[in-house]
Amino acid sequence: MTTANGERVLIALGGNAMTGPDGSATPDAQRRAVAAAVEPIADLVAAGTQVVLTHGNGPQVGNLLIKNQLAARVVPPVPLDWCGAQTQATIGVLLLNALQRALAARDVDRQVAVVATRTLVDAADPGFTDPAKPVGRYFSARDAERFGALGQTWRSFGAKGWRRVVASPEPLEILDAPAVDALIAAGFIVVAAGGGGVPVVRENGGYRGVEAVIDKDLAAQLLARHVGATTLVIATNVECAMAGYGTPDERPIGRTTVGRMRAYAAEGHFAGGSMGPKVEAAVRFVASGGRRAAITSLELIGDAADGKAGTVIEHDLSEG
Repeated sequence: MTTANGERVLIALGGNAMTGPDGSATPDAQRRAVAAAVEPIADLVAAGTQVVLTHGNGPQVGNLLIKNQLAARVVPPVPLDWCGAQTQATIGVLLLNALQRALAARDVDRQVAVVATRTLVDAADPGFTDPAKPVGRYFSARDAERFGALGQTWRSFGAKGWRRVVASPEPLEILDAPAVDALIAAGFIVVAAGGGGVPVVRENGGYRGVEAVIDKDLAAQLLARHVGATTLVIATNVECAMAGYGTPDERPIGRTTVGRMRAYAAEGHFAGGSMGPKVEAAVRFVASGGRRAAITSLELIGDAADGKAGTVIEHDLSEG
């Protein structure tokens, strides 16, 4: 299936886009945030662009972990792969309902589907032996010791307190991408690989969920490549990536190339826990044959998909 303008765009929404401006994660705040997030997406669909969606889930998983921890004496904590699956469903349904309402307001008759998605990782990934990805809130040393007795890994972050750390392995394959293909072919707008997907490893001829979180942008570029997207848009809370961020030489990066972005990354311009994975995902997508990748704010998604806003990365043939 092709769209009127021939474009297929995968949009990766940041998990913070699903919370209120102040970070509030009440149900009403999340509903309002999602309703606002889908407006530019509905405009793209109405214009004839074929859209596939994915999303982050960091704040939502963090809240589930707090519930785990506070209720640990009463209810056994559930593993991270379960948390990922739960938030995929919750955020997916919020997006489904909000996007269908936005499309109906534009007289667009399209159906939306949510796919619970697993992402394959390597059981030998070094992240499992040295977990370093912080998740959830800060707790006291006493609480950290109690949770550590449940098999969790906790680290001190100085005066802020203790925080759980988990593996963040490299995503290798979106296992349920064929289901996404089938739904796209049937005319659905698909939401998939939420939160990077539920992390699984191969075991005894099948798959087993593991205690890990997957970077949603790295997973997004895998899904984008699989579905043949021409453009990857990574929506975040800033208009573009910055060179020299936080320094007197700070400057926005507009239209650029794979080679230049790799050079910026090598020079240390992008923080590992925030912009770094987004830049890496965008670069991988274009280097693997995508037309363009863009990093921008929710409000500029439509222009970014056309290469007119945000940090737009394209392949310069002169770079080899």
